[in-house]
Amino acid sequence: MSVISSDQPERAGIVSRRRILFAGASIAAFPLIAAATARAGGHTLSTPETQAQATRTQGARTMSTITTRDGVEIYYKDWGKGQPVVLSHGWPLSSDSWESQAFHLASNGFRVVTHDRRGHGRSSQPWDGNDMDHYADDLAQVIEALDLQNVSLFGFSTGGGEVARYIGRHGTGRVAKIGLISAVPPLMLKTNANPGGLPIDVFDGLRAASITDRSKLYQDLASGPFFGFNRPGAKVSQGMIDSFWLQGMQSGHKNAYDSIKAFSETDFTEDLKKFDKPTLIVHGDDDQVVPIDAAARASKRLVPHAELKVYPGAPHGLADTHKEQLNADLLTFLRS
Repeated sequence: MSVISSDQPERAGIVSRRRILFAGASIAAFPLIAAATARAGGHTLSTPETQAQATRTQGARTMSTITTRDGVEIYYKDWGKGQPVVLSHGWPLSSDSWESQAFHLASNGFRVVTHDRRGHGRSSQPWDGNDMDHYADDLAQVIEALDLQNVSLFGFSTGGGEVARYIGRHGTGRVAKIGLISAVPPLMLKTNANPGGLPIDVFDGLRAASITDRSKLYQDLASGPFFGFNRPGAKVSQGMIDSFWLQGMQSGHKNAYDSIKAFSETDFTEDLKKFDKPTLIVHGDDDQVVPIDAAARASKRLVPHAELKVYPGAPHGLADTHKEQLNADLLTFLRS
């Protein structure tokens, strides 16, 4: 036995009217659809109207993305006008992690481009290709797509490896200046040739924590060593913690997992030897994530002409904790 509610006729009427409207719209649109999809030999023939529509659609879709040669969409921001600066972000973050520096530089006469690495932020999340060679080639394609010349490249943490590998693979023909900020080069992993690096157990632990509960991993990193909030007397910012966590959770699970190997096991020694432009290296001497001796100081030995600025007591995430100092140093370096 069925029970008919008192409002069922009214609902039936609404549904009927919706069907009529839908049918009417379909009938009205049919001549347009037919004209746009006239077929000859099984091929669709486009009209000027459909070509214009396709152009508008493509323009809207690609306004803030470029598509790489292997079909990955890379999201980017393009702020300001002037000499171009490209900022490459760290793991597991996105271009949003550079927003203080991007805002400052764009407000002071530079064109600032920041992109989300493949698998991070708003870019595509491909299953494969989560390695430094692909990261560097993606960066090259962003630079080429925007036709950036005389560009200054700055890389934070993993982004420093991306910048180094870009130079190793693509040279410095388009490059004016280079910056490594809390960067991973030359090599994070402890090996016989790199005894000052971190043992593989550290990175295996990151991978295990990522599989177990990566949301908690990102919370723990942000509330602990990344910003130095685990140090006595540290002024903890819940906003910084939340921002790190949010950006991390926007990354693809597989992409962020693979990236641990990319940033920890890639040797950038030969890439650094190709640095032939003015170079700035900035690192905190209390960096618990990428220790300064095996990173910035080792990079300085490989790039003798580089200027090394050490921030006393600064943690890994100094782009936030020491943003005023970093903003000023980047601007001075770019104007020099």
